[in-house]
Amino acid sequence: MCDNVKLAADGMSVRILDQTRLPNDEVYLDLTTAEACFDAIARLAVRGAPAIGIFAAAAFAMLAKRAPMGTGEEFRTHMQQTADYLNASRPTAVNLSWALRRMMGVLDAHAGEGRPAIEAALVAEARAVQDEDVRTCERMAELGLTLIEDGWGLITHCNAGPLATSAYGTALGPMLLGHERGMNFHVYADETRPLLQGARLTSYELDRAGVDVTLICDNMASIVMKQGWVQACFVGCDRVAANGDAANKIGTSGLAIIARHYGVPFYVMCPSSTLDLDCATGDDIPIELRDPDEIKTMFYERPMAPESVACYNPAFDVTDHELITAIVTERGILRPPFTESIEALFA
Repeated sequence: MCDNVKLAADGMSVRILDQTRLPNDEVYLDLTTAEACFDAIARLAVRGAPAIGIFAAAAFAMLAKRAPMGTGEEFRTHMQQTADYLNASRPTAVNLSWALRRMMGVLDAHAGEGRPAIEAALVAEARAVQDEDVRTCERMAELGLTLIEDGWGLITHCNAGPLATSAYGTALGPMLLGHERGMNFHVYADETRPLLQGARLTSYELDRAGVDVTLICDNMASIVMKQGWVQACFVGCDRVAANGDAANKIGTSGLAIIARHYGVPFYVMCPSSTLDLDCATGDDIPIELRDPDEIKTMFYERPMAPESVACYNPAFDVTDHELITAIVTERGILRPPFTESIEALFA
Protein backbone atom coordinates (compact mmCIF):
# COMPACT_ATOMS: atom_id res chain seq x y z
CA MET A 1 0.00 0.00 0.00
CA CYS A 2 1.27 3.49 -0.87
CA ASP A 3 1.77 5.64 2.25
CA ASN A 4 0.66 8.90 0.65
CA VAL A 5 -2.46 9.02 2.88
CA LYS A 6 -2.69 7.39 6.30
CA LEU A 7 -5.20 7.76 9.11
CA ALA A 8 -3.40 7.62 12.47
CA ALA A 9 -3.88 4.51 14.62
CA ASP A 10 -5.92 6.52 17.12
CA GLY A 11 -7.85 8.28 14.36
CA MET A 12 -6.85 11.72 15.66
CA SER A 13 -4.78 12.88 12.68
CA VAL A 14 -4.23 12.19 8.99
CA ARG A 15 -0.71 11.98 7.59
CA ILE A 16 -0.10 12.81 3.94
CA LEU A 17 2.93 12.95 1.69
CA ASP A 18 3.07 16.55 0.47
CA GLN A 19 3.08 16.05 -3.30
CA THR A 20 3.90 19.71 -3.93
CA ARG A 21 7.41 19.02 -2.58
CA LEU A 22 8.19 16.07 -4.84
CA PRO A 23 10.45 14.91 -6.40
CA ASN A 24 13.17 16.71 -4.48
CA ASP A 25 11.83 16.47 -0.93
CA GLU A 26 9.70 13.78 0.71
CA VAL A 27 7.84 15.74 3.38
CA TYR A 28 4.98 14.32 5.45
CA LEU A 29 2.30 16.49 7.03
CA ASP A 30 0.15 15.55 10.04
CA LEU A 31 -3.23 17.26 9.67
CA THR A 32 -5.67 17.81 12.53
CA THR A 33 -8.07 20.58 11.43
CA ALA A 34 -10.70 21.05 8.75
CA GLU A 35 -8.85 24.10 7.47
CA ALA A 36 -5.61 22.15 7.05
CA CYS A 37 -7.45 19.35 5.23
CA PHE A 38 -9.20 21.83 2.91
CA ASP A 39 -5.86 23.49 2.17
CA ALA A 40 -4.16 20.15 1.46
CA ILE A 41 -6.72 19.37 -1.26
CA ALA A 42 -6.91 22.89 -2.69
CA ARG A 43 -3.15 23.36 -3.08
CA LEU A 44 -2.66 19.77 -4.35
CA ALA A 45 -0.62 18.49 -1.41
CA VAL A 46 -2.91 15.50 -1.82
CA ARG A 47 -4.20 14.93 -5.36
CA GLY A 48 -5.48 12.30 -7.76
CA ALA A 49 -9.20 11.51 -7.72
CA PRO A 50 -9.00 8.20 -5.78
CA ALA A 51 -6.48 9.61 -3.28
CA ILE A 52 -8.69 12.65 -2.72
CA GLY A 53 -11.58 10.32 -1.92
CA ILE A 54 -9.42 8.27 0.46
CA PHE A 55 -8.18 11.43 2.12
CA ALA A 56 -11.68 12.89 2.43
CA ALA A 57 -12.93 9.75 4.18
CA ALA A 58 -9.97 9.75 6.57
CA ALA A 59 -10.29 13.48 7.23
CA PHE A 60 -14.01 13.15 7.93
CA ALA A 61 -13.40 10.34 10.44
CA MET A 62 -10.63 12.32 12.13
CA LEU A 63 -12.70 15.50 12.33
CA ALA A 64 -15.64 13.56 13.78
CA LYS A 65 -13.41 12.41 16.65
CA ARG A 66 -12.34 16.02 17.18
CA ALA A 67 -15.84 17.51 16.88
CA PRO A 68 -17.26 19.40 19.89
CA MET A 69 -19.58 17.57 22.23
CA GLY A 70 -23.30 18.22 21.93
CA THR A 71 -26.59 16.55 21.13
CA GLY A 72 -26.85 13.99 18.37
CA GLU A 73 -28.50 16.51 16.08
CA GLU A 74 -25.86 19.15 16.82
CA PHE A 75 -23.13 16.63 16.01
CA ARG A 76 -24.80 15.68 12.73
CA THR A 77 -25.24 19.31 11.73
CA HIS A 78 -21.59 19.99 12.50
CA MET A 79 -20.42 17.03 10.43
CA GLN A 80 -22.67 17.92 7.49
CA GLN A 81 -21.18 21.41 7.54
CA THR A 82 -17.71 19.84 7.67
CA ALA A 83 -18.52 17.64 4.68
CA ASP A 84 -19.86 20.61 2.71
CA TYR A 85 -16.75 22.62 3.56
CA LEU A 86 -14.33 19.90 2.44
CA ASN A 87 -16.36 19.26 -0.70
CA ALA A 88 -15.88 22.89 -1.76
CA SER A 89 -12.09 22.49 -1.91
CA ARG A 90 -12.08 21.17 -5.51
CA PRO A 91 -15.12 20.84 -7.79
CA THR A 92 -14.14 18.43 -10.56
CA ALA A 93 -13.05 15.14 -8.92
CA VAL A 94 -16.25 13.25 -8.12
CA ASN A 95 -14.48 10.93 -5.65
CA LEU A 96 -14.41 13.79 -3.14
CA SER A 97 -18.18 14.14 -2.92
CA TRP A 98 -18.61 10.36 -3.26
CA ALA A 99 -16.47 9.68 -0.19
CA LEU A 100 -18.10 12.40 1.90
CA ARG A 101 -21.60 11.14 1.06
CA ARG A 102 -20.49 7.64 1.99
CA MET A 103 -19.18 8.83 5.35
CA MET A 104 -22.37 10.80 6.09
CA GLY A 105 -24.33 7.66 5.28
CA VAL A 106 -22.35 5.71 7.88
CA LEU A 107 -22.89 8.48 10.43
CA ASP A 108 -26.64 8.37 9.85
CA ALA A 109 -26.74 4.57 9.97
CA HIS A 110 -25.22 4.63 13.47
CA ALA A 111 -26.95 7.79 14.68
CA GLY A 112 -28.73 6.12 17.60
CA GLU A 113 -25.66 4.40 19.00
CA GLY A 114 -23.86 7.30 20.66
CA ARG A 115 -20.67 9.18 19.81
CA PRO A 116 -18.08 6.44 20.61
CA ALA A 117 -19.87 3.95 18.35
CA ILE A 118 -20.32 6.49 15.57
CA GLU A 119 -16.66 7.51 15.71
CA ALA A 120 -15.53 3.88 15.63
CA ALA A 121 -17.77 3.18 12.65
CA LEU A 122 -16.42 6.19 10.76
CA VAL A 123 -12.79 5.19 11.39
CA ALA A 124 -13.57 1.66 10.20
CA GLU A 125 -15.27 3.01 7.08
CA ALA A 126 -12.35 5.30 6.25
CA ARG A 127 -9.97 2.34 6.46
CA ALA A 128 -12.38 0.30 4.33
CA VAL A 129 -12.35 2.99 1.62
CA GLN A 130 -8.57 2.75 1.44
CA ASP A 131 -8.48 -1.05 1.52
CA GLU A 132 -11.04 -1.19 -1.27
CA ASP A 133 -8.91 1.15 -3.36
CA VAL A 134 -5.93 -1.19 -3.07
CA ARG A 135 -8.01 -4.08 -4.42
CA THR A 136 -9.49 -1.81 -7.09
CA CYS A 137 -6.03 -0.76 -8.29
CA GLU A 138 -4.85 -4.35 -8.44
CA ARG A 139 -7.88 -5.40 -10.49
CA MET A 140 -7.61 -2.44 -12.89
CA ALA A 141 -3.92 -3.14 -13.42
CA GLU A 142 -4.73 -6.74 -14.35
CA LEU A 143 -7.42 -5.68 -16.81
CA GLY A 144 -5.32 -2.91 -18.31
CA LEU A 145 -2.43 -5.30 -18.83
CA THR A 146 -4.61 -7.33 -21.21
CA LEU A 147 -4.66 -4.33 -23.56
CA ILE A 148 -0.91 -4.03 -24.12
CA GLU A 149 1.98 -6.18 -25.29
CA ASP A 150 5.55 -6.64 -24.17
CA GLY A 151 7.86 -4.13 -25.80
CA TRP A 152 5.22 -1.52 -26.56
CA GLY A 153 5.72 2.22 -26.33
CA LEU A 154 3.12 3.91 -24.14
CA ILE A 155 2.26 7.51 -23.36
CA THR A 156 0.52 9.02 -20.34
CA HIS A 157 -0.52 12.48 -19.19
CA CYS A 158 -0.49 13.99 -15.70
CA ASN A 159 -0.06 11.53 -12.81
CA ALA A 160 -2.22 8.46 -12.28
CA GLY A 161 0.16 6.23 -10.35
CA PRO A 162 0.43 5.09 -6.72
CA LEU A 163 0.62 8.68 -5.48
CA ALA A 164 -2.87 9.29 -6.86
CA THR A 165 -4.33 6.16 -5.25
CA SER A 166 -3.23 3.59 -2.65
CA ALA A 167 -1.52 0.95 -4.79
CA TYR A 168 -0.55 0.66 -8.47
CA GLY A 169 -2.53 3.68 -9.52
CA THR A 170 -4.91 3.76 -12.47
CA ALA A 171 -3.16 4.63 -15.75
CA LEU A 172 0.26 3.53 -14.47
CA GLY A 173 -1.09 0.27 -13.06
CA PRO A 174 -0.60 -1.91 -16.17
CA MET A 175 2.91 -0.51 -16.67
CA LEU A 176 3.97 -1.19 -13.09
CA LEU A 177 2.34 -4.61 -12.90
CA GLY A 178 3.74 -5.64 -16.28
CA HIS A 179 7.22 -4.51 -15.21
CA GLU A 180 6.93 -6.63 -12.06
CA ARG A 181 6.20 -9.62 -14.30
CA GLY A 182 9.24 -9.06 -16.49
CA MET A 183 7.60 -7.17 -19.34
CA ASN A 184 9.36 -4.21 -20.90
CA PHE A 185 7.66 -0.98 -21.92
CA HIS A 186 8.99 2.40 -22.94
CA VAL A 187 6.81 5.07 -21.40
CA TYR A 188 6.62 8.68 -22.58
CA ALA A 189 5.46 10.91 -19.73
CA ASP A 190 4.02 14.29 -20.69
CA GLU A 191 5.37 16.95 -18.33
CA THR A 192 1.78 18.22 -17.87
CA ARG A 193 1.79 21.99 -17.77
CA PRO A 194 1.39 24.17 -15.79
CA LEU A 195 1.99 22.25 -12.53
CA LEU A 196 4.26 19.59 -14.03
CA GLN A 197 2.67 16.55 -12.40
CA GLY A 198 4.05 14.37 -15.18
CA ALA A 199 7.58 15.65 -14.68
CA ARG A 200 7.52 15.83 -10.89
CA LEU A 201 5.43 12.77 -10.08
CA THR A 202 4.95 10.34 -12.99
CA SER A 203 8.57 10.25 -14.12
CA TYR A 204 9.56 10.02 -10.42
CA GLU A 205 7.31 7.00 -9.81
CA LEU A 206 8.22 5.14 -13.00
CA ASP A 207 11.94 5.79 -12.60
CA ARG A 208 11.90 4.56 -8.99
CA ALA A 209 10.09 1.41 -10.12
CA GLY A 210 12.71 0.74 -12.81
CA VAL A 211 10.38 1.34 -15.77
CA ASP A 212 12.02 2.78 -18.88
CA VAL A 213 10.60 6.32 -18.98
CA THR A 214 11.28 9.39 -21.11
CA LEU A 215 9.96 12.79 -20.07
CA ILE A 216 8.60 14.97 -22.89
CA CYS A 217 6.95 18.37 -23.06
CA ASP A 218 3.22 18.27 -23.68
CA ASN A 219 3.65 19.63 -27.20
CA MET A 220 5.98 16.76 -28.14
CA ALA A 221 3.29 14.06 -27.99
CA SER A 222 2.49 14.44 -31.67
CA ILE A 223 6.02 13.83 -32.89
CA VAL A 224 6.56 10.68 -30.82
CA MET A 225 3.30 9.25 -32.15
CA LYS A 226 4.08 10.26 -35.72
CA GLN A 227 7.38 8.37 -35.51
CA GLY A 228 5.57 5.22 -34.42
CA TRP A 229 7.05 5.12 -30.94
CA VAL A 230 3.70 4.85 -29.16
CA GLN A 231 1.28 1.94 -29.42
CA ALA A 232 -1.23 3.00 -26.72
CA CYS A 233 -2.23 5.96 -24.54
CA PHE A 234 -3.25 5.50 -20.90
CA VAL A 235 -4.69 8.26 -18.72
CA GLY A 236 -6.58 8.46 -15.47
CA CYS A 237 -9.55 10.75 -14.93
CA ASP A 238 -11.41 12.70 -12.28
CA ARG A 239 -14.98 12.22 -13.48
CA VAL A 240 -16.73 10.27 -16.24
CA ALA A 241 -20.16 11.35 -17.42
CA ALA A 242 -22.94 8.90 -18.19
CA ASN A 243 -22.16 9.07 -21.92
CA GLY A 244 -18.44 8.33 -21.43
CA ASP A 245 -17.08 11.87 -21.67
CA ALA A 246 -14.11 12.00 -19.29
CA ALA A 247 -12.65 14.95 -17.37
CA ASN A 248 -8.93 14.73 -16.70
CA LYS A 249 -5.97 17.08 -16.32
CA ILE A 250 -5.84 19.90 -18.83
CA GLY A 251 -4.21 18.70 -22.05
CA THR A 252 -5.76 15.23 -22.00
CA SER A 253 -8.32 15.99 -24.72
CA GLY A 254 -5.56 17.28 -27.00
CA LEU A 255 -3.61 14.07 -26.48
CA ALA A 256 -6.74 12.08 -27.39
CA ILE A 257 -7.19 14.07 -30.60
CA ILE A 258 -3.57 13.42 -31.61
CA ALA A 259 -3.96 9.73 -30.78
CA ARG A 260 -7.05 9.48 -32.98
CA HIS A 261 -5.16 11.12 -35.86
CA TYR A 262 -2.34 8.57 -35.66
CA GLY A 263 -4.56 5.56 -34.98
CA VAL A 264 -3.28 5.01 -31.44
CA PRO A 265 -5.82 3.53 -28.98
CA PHE A 266 -6.73 5.83 -26.10
CA TYR A 267 -7.61 4.21 -22.77
CA VAL A 268 -9.11 5.91 -19.71
CA MET A 269 -8.61 4.09 -16.41
CA CYS A 270 -10.62 4.84 -13.28
CA PRO A 271 -12.45 3.16 -10.41
CA SER A 272 -16.20 2.79 -10.84
CA SER A 273 -16.65 5.44 -8.11
CA THR A 274 -15.41 8.00 -10.67
CA LEU A 275 -18.38 7.31 -12.97
CA ASP A 276 -21.03 9.96 -12.34
CA LEU A 277 -24.46 8.98 -13.65
CA ASP A 278 -25.81 12.34 -12.50
CA CYS A 279 -23.72 14.00 -15.23
CA ALA A 280 -25.37 13.28 -18.57
CA THR A 281 -22.43 14.57 -20.63
CA GLY A 282 -19.11 16.26 -20.17
CA ASP A 283 -20.86 19.62 -20.46
CA ASP A 284 -22.30 18.95 -17.00
CA ILE A 285 -18.91 18.44 -15.35
CA PRO A 286 -17.73 21.52 -13.41
CA ILE A 287 -14.24 22.59 -14.45
CA GLU A 288 -11.97 24.04 -11.77
CA LEU A 289 -10.28 27.34 -12.59
CA ARG A 290 -7.00 27.92 -10.75
CA ASP A 291 -4.72 30.83 -9.88
CA PRO A 292 -3.23 32.53 -12.98
CA ASP A 293 0.12 32.74 -11.17
CA GLU A 294 0.51 29.01 -11.74
CA ILE A 295 1.15 29.94 -15.37
CA LYS A 296 3.06 33.19 -14.94
CA THR A 297 5.27 32.79 -11.87
CA MET A 298 5.29 29.28 -10.41
CA PHE A 299 8.53 27.36 -11.06
CA TYR A 300 10.15 30.51 -12.48
CA GLU A 301 12.79 32.70 -10.86
CA ARG A 302 11.20 35.71 -12.55
CA PRO A 303 7.68 36.14 -14.03
CA MET A 304 7.31 34.73 -17.54
CA ALA A 305 4.60 37.20 -18.63
CA PRO A 306 3.76 40.83 -17.92
CA GLU A 307 1.78 41.28 -14.71
CA SER A 308 -1.03 42.99 -16.64
CA VAL A 309 -1.62 40.01 -18.96
CA ALA A 310 -4.74 37.99 -18.22
CA CYS A 311 -4.42 34.20 -17.86
CA TYR A 312 -6.96 31.44 -18.34
CA ASN A 313 -6.00 28.47 -16.17
CA PRO A 314 -8.53 25.60 -16.21
CA ALA A 315 -7.26 22.59 -14.28
CA PHE A 316 -9.14 20.05 -16.41
CA ASP A 317 -10.60 19.48 -19.84
CA VAL A 318 -13.16 16.96 -21.07
CA THR A 319 -12.26 14.28 -23.60
CA ASP A 320 -15.20 13.45 -25.85
CA HIS A 321 -16.34 9.83 -25.55
CA GLU A 322 -15.91 9.40 -29.31
CA LEU A 323 -12.13 9.73 -28.84
CA ILE A 324 -11.95 7.03 -26.13
CA THR A 325 -11.22 3.45 -27.14
CA ALA A 326 -12.22 1.94 -23.79
CA ILE A 327 -12.72 2.84 -20.12
CA VAL A 328 -11.07 0.40 -17.72
CA THR A 329 -12.67 0.01 -14.28
CA GLU A 330 -12.21 -2.62 -11.60
CA ARG A 331 -15.57 -4.06 -12.64
CA GLY A 332 -14.66 -4.53 -16.28
CA ILE A 333 -13.52 -2.89 -19.51
CA LEU A 334 -16.23 -0.62 -20.89
CA ARG A 335 -16.43 -0.11 -24.64
CA PRO A 336 -18.61 2.03 -26.91
CA PRO A 337 -21.44 2.79 -26.90
CA PHE A 338 -20.54 3.99 -23.41
CA THR A 339 -24.06 5.08 -22.52
CA GLU A 340 -25.04 1.42 -22.69
CA SER A 341 -21.92 -0.13 -21.15
CA ILE A 342 -21.88 2.31 -18.22
CA GLU A 343 -25.58 1.82 -17.59
CA ALA A 344 -25.09 -1.97 -17.66
CA LEU A 345 -22.28 -1.68 -15.11
CA PHE A 346 -24.69 -0.27 -12.54
CA ALA A 347 -27.70 -2.38 -13.50
